[in-house]
Amino acid sequence: MAKEKIPVYDICSLGNQHEGNDDFLVDRLPDYLDKHLGHLHFPHRHAFYHLVLFTEGRGTHTIDFSQFDVQEGQFYFMAPGQVHGWNFAGNMNGYIVNFTEALFKPFLQQTGYLERFSFFSGISEEGVCQLPQEVVKTITHIFEQLLQYAADMRRHADMVRVLLLQVFLVVDDALADRQHAGVPQQKLVLLRGFRKLIDTHYRSLRLPKEYADLLYVTPNHLNALCQDLIGKTAGELIRDRVLLEARRLLANARMSVTEVAYDLNFQDNSYFNRFFKKYTGQTPDEFRKHILKA
Repeated sequence: MAKEKIPVYDICSLGNQHEGNDDFLVDRLPDYLDKHLGHLHFPHRHAFYHLVLFTEGRGTHTIDFSQFDVQEGQFYFMAPGQVHGWNFAGNMNGYIVNFTEALFKPFLQQTGYLERFSFFSGISEEGVCQLPQEVVKTITHIFEQLLQYAADMRRHADMVRVLLLQVFLVVDDALADRQHAGVPQQKLVLLRGFRKLIDTHYRSLRLPKEYADLLYVTPNHLNALCQDLIGKTAGELIRDRVLLEARRLLANARMSVTEVAYDLNFQDNSYFNRFFKKYTGQTPDEFRKHILKA
């Protein structure tokens, strides 16, 4: 069955200004908006990591259908595959960076290094950070350096990588108090592994026991871990991921509800409708009409 997807942009399709490099883009927010706002206000996905620091402006932005008010000093991070849109008002200032996972492959021996940062978890609420003014000043200085070095990526690629990692480490340090302080590292590693498996298998595996087997733990242990660290059961995390993808696909007007149900491995379209309404309070058609109207 042919399916139309939500628009997916890579860095090339956004007109990378850094000649000879398809893995990195940095720009001042007003300049970026002048080039791209006309087609990026509607929900779309990125095939790359995406981060924005707001230093001035107002309006809202959405990440996976959670809406956030723009605030001075707000920094948001997005992992590949998340859906977002903008609704800005007035003058906007700040910085934007897009980069692919490939940017760091020749530089970091530790695979999955970015997964250590909670703001790249792919959970929208964990990716939006309000930073103290002194941290914003530090990161603004780093962004100005990035703009200079990115003008010649062939010569300064490693400097760009170092500066970008510095941004992540500075933000991570500023957010230390909001993270799971005192939680044993092995528990956090297990939770990240569970979330990663859900992202890979949510279309075909729907039971906590199936994931517990892949993680070599008991279902009771996995469930207790999720409730302890997140306040949700393992089954709720699986269900939430299915619902999130359903919302992402329904945001695309060219994909029928039947095609969405088929894509998510619901062989019975009526069961998908009942499942979606039970947990969202809306039918798939009602949700779609609301999103497109908004």
